[in-house]
Amino acid sequence: MTARIDLTLDCRNAQLVAEFWKTALGYIDEPPPAPFKTREEWLAQFDLPEDDSEDDAAWLCDPDGIGPRLSILTVPEPKTAKNRLHIDIRVPGHGSPDERWERIRAESKRLVRAGGTVLEEFGGHHIVMADPEGNEFCVAAAA
Repeated sequence: MTARIDLTLDCRNAQLVAEFWKTALGYIDEPPPAPFKTREEWLAQFDLPEDDSEDDAAWLCDPDGIGPRLSILTVPEPKTAKNRLHIDIRVPGHGSPDERWERIRAESKRLVRAGGTVLEEFGGHHIVMADPEGNEFCVAAAA
């Protein structure tokens, strides 16, 4: 039996980062767990500090149920170093090397328009990018 994984991103602005990753991955806001009708209702069951709000976190999921769930949590400390784990966004891998590279470049341009930043290009292979808060990820072709 294989294990399912969730990924968690710490950040300073959960809603900003969530909007970027919804655009990047095609994810949607994950509904609250049953029997709750809203996230606010679900969060009310926890003894959270008064200054915590529903906007301090976001939960995203793949609408097809294939990819891992993504939790985005506001934390007080800033990002201080390179990620030790990062996300790879894969474009279709078929076609010639030039066609794959063009798809990689087109995806990176789309993600720049969504708020990402290109950090480094490895011509013909992959592009290292950062989300709006500097969390690194790569854009590459699928196998």
